[in-house]
Amino acid sequence: MVSDAMRELSAGYLPELTPGRLLESWQPDVPAVLLVGVLGGLYGWGVVRVRRHGGSWSLPRLLAFVVLGLGAIVVSTMSGLAVYDHELFWPAAVQNAGLDLLAPLGLALGDPLRLAVEALPEGGAGRVRRVLTGRLVRALTFPLVSTVLVLTTELTVYFTPYFATALRVGWLHELMYLQLLAAGCLFVLPVLTREQALPAWCTHPVRAALVFLDGVVDALPGLVVMTHGTLIAGAWYLHHAPPWSPDVHHDQQIGGGAMLGIAELVTVPFLLAILAQWVRAERVRTVVLDRRLAGEPPVPGTSSGLVRPWWETEESEVAARVRRQGRAD
Repeated sequence: MVSDAMRELSAGYLPELTPGRLLESWQPDVPAVLLVGVLGGLYGWGVVRVRRHGGSWSLPRLLAFVVLGLGAIVVSTMSGLAVYDHELFWPAAVQNAGLDLLAPLGLALGDPLRLAVEALPEGGAGRVRRVLTGRLVRALTFPLVSTVLVLTTELTVYFTPYFATALRVGWLHELMYLQLLAAGCLFVLPVLTREQALPAWCTHPVRAALVFLDGVVDALPGLVVMTHGTLIAGAWYLHHAPPWSPDVHHDQQIGGGAMLGIAELVTVPFLLAILAQWVRAERVRTVVLDRRLAGEPPVPGTSSGLVRPWWETEESEVAARVRRQGRAD
């Protein structure tokens, strides 16, 4: 007797999606494999080079980059989500949210920009810093601009023919993956890096406020998708929906809810990372201030390279006291 699953396969449908199949189903994605290989190889080379020259690179940063950052790319493009994204909308929505929100956070927590500066020779590090402070990069990573770019990318994907066309055209689907990942990185990488990639007014309190605002903005596409009355790529999913799938409208609601949930969940560790940086920065400032007021030399590593010390750039009473003490000396 032929089972229901066999009849579905013979009719060209995938077997019913279950938690087990979602975990066990995988398919290769050559562009994603190449991207992960290049990013992982460069990051590993940087870590080895820093340690070979007597420096250190923390294990949590390494794990965040590899497990959360590269891992999210692998899961989004090659797991059961990718296997079923042409049959159901919600796996595609989770894929896109993972590439746009989760993977950039993991990559940024690994701080590849600082790693590049520390691993490269002096000339190469200088070029990296010049790129980070160049007009084009500063314009694209300006907080409000990058937030608008992320929102525009997500709305363009879902509310233009882009997504429906990408389901039919393989190379465009890969380009969509890359665009979502790049848009997310434009906001997250400059905010979390220890390099000066943002304007001087983007202090840690300002960054925390920007992250909170970005979390609200990132939740909008999921909310709109969940409540939108018109089907997204409706012709495709109505035609390819297997017999076991939920109603297409319900499928879209599930996808929008998943996007909304991922956006809100990502905001929490993002804010915690900013707060942790803020606490560390305040501790360093306290040490530098105490040593400066005591007439002692600064602690090695508190300011280096092309980055000006905080007391020369920040407008605050503490910074002013340090500057006055320096002039008095």
